[in-house]
Amino acid sequence: MQASIQVSARPEVQYLLRIGDTALILGQRLGEWTGHAPVLEEDIALANMALDLIGQCRAVLTHAGALEGAGHDEDQLAFLRDERDYRNVTLVELPRGDFAVTVVRNAMMATFFKLLWQRLAGSRDAELAAIAGKAVKEARYHQQHAADWLVRLAGGTEESRRRIDKAVAQLWIYHAELFADDEVDAHADESGLGPRWSALKEGWFAEMGEIFAEAGLTMPPAVSFLSTGKRGVHSEHMGFILAEMQQLQRAYPGGVW
Repeated sequence: MQASIQVSARPEVQYLLRIGDTALILGQRLGEWTGHAPVLEEDIALANMALDLIGQCRAVLTHAGALEGAGHDEDQLAFLRDERDYRNVTLVELPRGDFAVTVVRNAMMATFFKLLWQRLAGSRDAELAAIAGKAVKEARYHQQHAADWLVRLAGGTEESRRRIDKAVAQLWIYHAELFADDEVDAHADESGLGPRWSALKEGWFAEMGEIFAEAGLTMPPAVSFLSTGKRGVHSEHMGFILAEMQQLQRAYPGGVW
């Protein structure tokens, strides 16, 4: 069985891991819809969005490995870390849930990623700026797709509206972690690598407010709860995701197709 790798605690590496890991785990959750979406067209759309996110993750983790300088490639960083070394936000590791949960989570995360990639396109790190230039186009589509479904379901049947309301109540409490700052954010901001995530909060609330208004939904009140996935303290769901993701690499170290 392949042993875990140890990753540098340098803030620039940790900043990239937060981005790459969040895209990775969200892509994994979206991939769980393959063959299970409510209609064939949506099955294909969700699979394609999962592939977009995995592509973004690959680019960011490859760059993180290059900055780290320890010889870790994208596969090692994606599959050979212990749970406490993953830096994704907790929101993306929550169970797939029903289609309403996926729609609400996609709206929240695509809006966040779009704003983040827009800012990262101006990074002093030329490689990260190039990654962002491509990724922002994908995030715009993800946001529009999720927003369209949110409007459709919120204004559909009593059952679809009930499920959307339930999904919002379930997921909204995790949004605060997206905008929680620490020394990693401070270093990224000061070095020009990327923005503090808190700098995206105002724009995120404005765009989510527009989506909710179009759907006839009321923005939930602020919450004091703060999840801690970015610091490596995850929910009970994370271990199950990693067990599935890591099995092949752990069992067959260095295996290739």
